[in-house]
Amino acid sequence: MLFNSFEFAVFFPVVAALYFLLDPRWRWVLLLIASYWFYMAWRAEYAVLLVVSTIVDYTASRGIAGSEDPRTRKRWLLFSILTNLGILGFFKYFNFLNGTLRSVVGAAGGHWPVQDTDVLLPMGISFYTFQTMSYTIDVYRRVLQPTRHLGRFALYVTFFPQLVAGPIERAPNLLPQFFRDHDFDQARVIRGLKQMLWGFFKKLVIADRLGLIVDPIYDAPRQHDGPTLVLATFLFALQIYCDFSAYSDIAIGAARVLGHDLMENFRTPYLSSSIREFWSRWHISLSTWFRDYLYIPLGGNRVLKWRWYFNLFVVFLVSGLWHGANWTFVLWGALHGAFLVAALIFAPLWERFNAVTGLARRPGWRQAVNVPATFVLVLLSWVLFRARTIDAAGWILHEMMDLRTGLEGLRHTLFDHAPVMALTSLLFAMGFLVFDPLIDDLVKGRRAAPRPVQYVFYGAVMAACLLFGHFGNTAFIYFQF
Repeated sequence: MLFNSFEFAVFFPVVAALYFLLDPRWRWVLLLIASYWFYMAWRAEYAVLLVVSTIVDYTASRGIAGSEDPRTRKRWLLFSILTNLGILGFFKYFNFLNGTLRSVVGAAGGHWPVQDTDVLLPMGISFYTFQTMSYTIDVYRRVLQPTRHLGRFALYVTFFPQLVAGPIERAPNLLPQFFRDHDFDQARVIRGLKQMLWGFFKKLVIADRLGLIVDPIYDAPRQHDGPTLVLATFLFALQIYCDFSAYSDIAIGAARVLGHDLMENFRTPYLSSSIREFWSRWHISLSTWFRDYLYIPLGGNRVLKWRWYFNLFVVFLVSGLWHGANWTFVLWGALHGAFLVAALIFAPLWERFNAVTGLARRPGWRQAVNVPATFVLVLLSWVLFRARTIDAAGWILHEMMDLRTGLEGLRHTLFDHAPVMALTSLLFAMGFLVFDPLIDDLVKGRRAAPRPVQYVFYGAVMAACLLFGHFGNTAFIYFQF
């Protein structure tokens, strides 16, 4: 079920109303049924994978907690990790690895007999797999004690607001909330609805409208000139941010309406002054997951310098693979890893440059240089993320760098989509798309505003959704991961 669908517009108010009408002792049952209904509206048979993941991690965590023998505890942990990664690997990466082997064997003149599987990628499998694995790992590390309540643990795995595209929650934060009573809090409900509305605005009015421009250009890049590809790449950067952060806003807002708190997933990422800072602001739940469960176990920065660089690079390589079974995603992750390693290597030279030029004494000027430079690097990396193939990405980057290309195609694109471009330019100029901190605080309830200002702001947002929203049940970009 999509958030931006008529089904959800009926589903969520009904679930919210029944939730507060029910006896608190049975609310978890309603949420569990609603969560499975939400997921099964897409493919009912794939709910079996949710059941398997739930039972495996519930059993493994109980086995870990019930033993003091290190080998027994490790066997239970490996049982959980291998089962979860095995399911994820089969559904998401089998065809990718099989195709890669076929190409390698074929290039050597041989024949690879194994055929690809004909199965759909289960929606949200990368998200809920990481969420359940983190629970078992935390139990193994003695960060928390496993719950005895299978039903509430199943709800932790399947909680519908964040089931298919995050935020990737941790058990110490989310699981205890399912054991508490949540009284109806009008102010809290209103805050949640406001954040949901902002999410719908970013998805319907911005992301989906920009997709109508970006998709035809990136689907046939060789039919467009360099300036048009530059524009499409810039618009895609706005599209993916608005699309993914919209899902997070709707998820966080919906959970807040029901009395639950989810972690923040975006924090003005395009205002970052370095790639490292970008990843502390973009998809925070994933970047912190990799930090805690991969980077630190590899040794983090508590190792020799070359090993530190290696750890960083491996983490981002795996992060790229997490995003999709395609070499474009692998290279995208590797590129971000290379950016971070290069920043560490050249940090002394950069600091010396700042000292010589005086930027070190002028933080405002330094920020004015670093933020656009970081955005350009992120922008170039989005080409690999969005392109269908490495060849297509190479063509796009080559054409974007070719200054000899004329502007005729760009003029046609701007003219054909003049209303959308005008709206996008206005919103970007106002700071909406880079998520100005004042608007961020207002929407998330961290800053109060006079009631007339709120009425005008949210009234305008609602009117924009109704008048300019693209109502086509367009899936969120991160559903494919």
